[in-house]
Amino acid sequence: MTEKKTLGKLPREAIRRLELPRLSEDIINGFKALVDLTGTISDACDELGIVAIVPACELPPVSTGKRIIGQAVTVRNIRHSTQVHKAALDKASGQGETEAHNLATPGDVLVMQGVIGCSNMGGQSATIARREGFIGAIVDGTLRDPDQYRQMGWPVWCRGFTPITGKWRMQTVEVNGTVEIAGVAVSPGDLVCADEAGIAFVPYAQAAMILDASRKIDGGDTRRKADIDSGVPLAEILQRKYK
Repeated sequence: MTEKKTLGKLPREAIRRLELPRLSEDIINGFKALVDLTGTISDACDELGIVAIVPACELPPVSTGKRIIGQAVTVRNIRHSTQVHKAALDKASGQGETEAHNLATPGDVLVMQGVIGCSNMGGQSATIARREGFIGAIVDGTLRDPDQYRQMGWPVWCRGFTPITGKWRMQTVEVNGTVEIAGVAVSPGDLVCADEAGIAFVPYAQAAMILDASRKIDGGDTRRKADIDSGVPLAEILQRKYK
């Protein structure tokens, strides 16, 4: 395997990991098989006492009907310390998310702790992200070029949109460190499961345990739905233990 290298957009020490810890295909495929993806994981996390869920009312999807499951490559942005117009004149862009694009493995998800009011990623950067292997992005911040994401069919969850560039207003300070997305801590390698209802950030070390609990809930829900659809009397449904 070829060793991954940086692009020089950020100091080397700002890129915490070049490689992610990898979950087994069995675990990833197990989450993919869940019928009600984020709802089931949310119930499992409630039972296990794990804070992992961000509802779509906080970070809505750009396009409806999308669902992604993949491991997180993380980016952290902050507001630029340089005066905006001086930065623009000097062409002093602070954006460095391309370092994350460069580290992506096909099937990964870009997870970005961003800034509100300016764009943390535009359409061209998103096109590169998709080309390099990202299956979608979660951005706790604002973006530009919403039509381009929809035309690409590339799933994105974000705070909203803005025409204002982030080049002179924010800077990328870390790649593959721990980020905070709507109050949930996300580490590189955590499993991102997102659908129209919201986002579940499954901690890497607890993925197998959460999957086991989710499968039990998913199986019970499937059996209950089958009983409802087949006409089992309500009194009998209420007496049965499904999960």
